[in-house]
Amino acid sequence: MLMQENLKARGQVQVEILDAAGALKEKIHIPNLVVQVGRNFIAERMTNQTDAVMSHMATGTDNTTPASGDTTLGTENGRVTLDSTVVNANVVTYTATFPPGTSTGALVEAGVLNASSAGIMLCRTTFDVVNKAAADTMIITWAITIS
Repeated sequence: MLMQENLKARGQVQVEILDAAGALKEKIHIPNLVVQVGRNFIAERMTNQTDAVMSHMATGTDNTTPASGDTTLGTENGRVTLDSTVVNANVVTYTATFPPGTSTGALVEAGVLNASSAGIMLCRTTFDVVNKAAADTMIITWAITIS
């Protein structure tokens, strides 16, 4: 008897916008796409390849539907270093804080990458417009589940 498994990587993203006083202005949840280069990255890490680990999160202003072949955001407008990476069983959770003055404007896309510029993109998502004012703080929590 032949056994068949279907290994999948999928994600969920939570975006929170806080005003200058720290009060929650907006909170949304969005699914994401683990892109092909991200899937390749996961496979390569299983064989001790030397690509850097995921270390940054970026936002942008291009709402083009994510596609498996994406390697960058459509129009990146800000990138920050991850605050944390937590592994719990088969879920990896990345958290990043975009402080006041970073990634301001009408945001509609986000991604996880392994460098402060360019790099390998693990995943990308688009969402309805989230307006981040210059004084606002944005926290993005991104959970990738391998199932």
